[in-house]
Amino acid sequence: MKTRIHKLGIAAAVASIVALSDVALTQPIDAGSPTEALPGARTMPDHAIPGHTSPGMRSESMKEMMQAHGQNMMEMHARHAAQMSDAALAMPGQDAFGAIQEIVRKLEADPNTDWSKVDLDALRQHLIDMNEVTLKADAETKPIDGGLAIAVTGSGRTLAAIQRMVPAHAREINGVNGWIAKATALPNGVLLTVISNDPKAVPRIRGLGFIGILVSGSHHQAHHLAMAKGEFAHAH
Repeated sequence: MKTRIHKLGIAAAVASIVALSDVALTQPIDAGSPTEALPGARTMPDHAIPGHTSPGMRSESMKEMMQAHGQNMMEMHARHAAQMSDAALAMPGQDAFGAIQEIVRKLEADPNTDWSKVDLDALRQHLIDMNEVTLKADAETKPIDGGLAIAVTGSGRTLAAIQRMVPAHAREINGVNGWIAKATALPNGVLLTVISNDPKAVPRIRGLGFIGILVSGSHHQAHHLAMAKGEFAHAH
């Protein structure tokens, strides 16, 4: 509806310009021509003067030009509207939804996917754990020799997510960048320690902190795909 109204507006504007052009071009010219200023000079009809066109011819030419311009403008706007409506939408509206959507597309593109083993609900539960740990867990950091100690704590659903995720991630990042990562149980969470024997790596470990350490490495996406394929048992 908006595109149609826009087109009508363009057409109306073009018609107004054409009408004004007709009026301007067909008005009589009061000023005399150079030949009229000379007594006894012979006058020549407009069409007989080389390179001269009559007002009527100029009016028709201008009208055709304006109509062609208006048509081009409407076609351009129509193409633009069509391109906008056909543009692919990229935002899924929710990050976990988008992550699962990405996995589904990957599974559908693989002709070897064994749909009898696919377990997208396991992936969904894992993403809920990620949300709990990322946004709701408390992380108290303390510098130690060679690196950092992080007490990751919470309660209820958040505590359960911490107990599942942090030890698993400690195993994944152990050895990454030469780090030594270890998870130890606490009454209300997990103590994560990450150290390095390289003194130059210590500032990096401390600068990354809890969430930076947790996202280090490139195992997350492959982990999610394997979980969705049901290739290994995993406590969320």
